[in-house]
Amino acid sequence: MTHMKDFKQRFWFLIFSIIINSTGNALTISTNLGSAVWTASSVNLADWIHISLGTTLFVYGVVVTIANQFFIGHFDGRRLISNLLYTVPFSYLVQFITVFWNWVGVPNLNLFWRIVLDIFGIMLISAAVSIYQRCNLILHPNDDLSYILRFKFMHGSAILGQWVSYSLPVVITILAVIFTKHLTAVGFGTILALTAQGAMMNWSDTHVFPSLKHHVDFRTN
Repeated sequence: MTHMKDFKQRFWFLIFSIIINSTGNALTISTNLGSAVWTASSVNLADWIHISLGTTLFVYGVVVTIANQFFIGHFDGRRLISNLLYTVPFSYLVQFITVFWNWVGVPNLNLFWRIVLDIFGIMLISAAVSIYQRCNLILHPNDDLSYILRFKFMHGSAILGQWVSYSLPVVITILAVIFTKHLTAVGFGTILALTAQGAMMNWSDTHVFPSLKHHVDFRTN
């Protein structure tokens, strides 16, 4: 992997993206105004099966990692390992940083500032996904799924790839609500992510570190 083109640059961008992705997801959870679609689904799934958010995010990641192998049409050991490598630090960083945001008082801010922070959190997530999808060293399996769908089936459209990838977390959220009779972490931010995150990612591709280009590593249609 160290012999890949631009490896050093891509590696440091990757580390930066993991931090801002975890920070953005944790911020949307702490505002309690609606998290990104996958995160909101994980919060409701954790409530349904009664395990910690970090562990739920990890289990989600493992399941989607396996699904990604089917979507690319062949076994890719590097992709399998990279998906799992991203899942572990991200899952528990989100849980830890959420505790931090709660500690500094984000949930107690007035509605205006929580809306501002929720929007900022979704923007951070979108920028982070754009950055590490372009790096393409290791990807969170959820975002690797949208990446595969985007370039293999959706002719490069981040918007369509994102929307199609959301079908699984939306179904899981609906099932969780049916069984728990309780809806958590779904709201303004979730709707914003559902409708605009793909567009934010497209914008980030050309405006956030534009010198960083996509490194697609599978055959596209």
